Amino acid sequence: MRQLIELHDRAFAALEATAHWTIPTLARLVFAGTLLVHYWNSGLTKWGSGPFSPDLGAYVQILPRAFEAAGFDPSGLGPLATPIVILGTWAEFALPVLIVAGLFTRLAALGMIGFIAVQTWVDVVGHGVGGDTLGGWFDTGAASLADVRAFWIFLLVVLVLRGGGPVSLDAAARRQRSAALTAASHPR
Repeated sequence: MRQLIELHDRAFAALEATAHWTIPTLARLVFAGTLLVHYWNSGLTKWGSGPFSPDLGAYVQILPRAFEAAGFDPSGLGPLATPIVILGTWAEFALPVLIVAGLFTRLAALGMIGFIAVQTWVDVVGHGVGGDTLGGWFDTGAASLADVRAFWIFLLVVLVLRGGGPVSLDAAARRQRSAALTAASHPR
């Protein structure tokens, strides 16, 4: 029995020794496989005739109550409405790409956490999502909005805490800076 326990301990110690690179790399891979296309497609539904002219549907999705109150006319909204819609649309493209590339991973993951929080608030307050669709923790529905978004945020928290891992543009930049510092501290 003791040998079995030692084998268990050695096997999982070896596995744990890889956590510094497997966890952030797998987190970015899971993000790419599950959320990259989701957010890219969502951003495309808001893209109008160019990067500075969002589709009317973008206002419906991002500022539903205000847009309805303005008679579905963007000119009836305040001066911040269009920049909010444009920045929200750009965020749906830029933040996921940064995460998948592993560039500014921690900041991009923090940005996505904020984005998901705002997105959820708009869903609840602006679009009236509630009840079984919203769900809640410790209920019987594992596919409710609250449950799904909690998993998304957990995945992003892993990236905030661990960074992009060794197979990322962040790591490549860090290696380059380290080599430059080493060369500067040891001139020939």
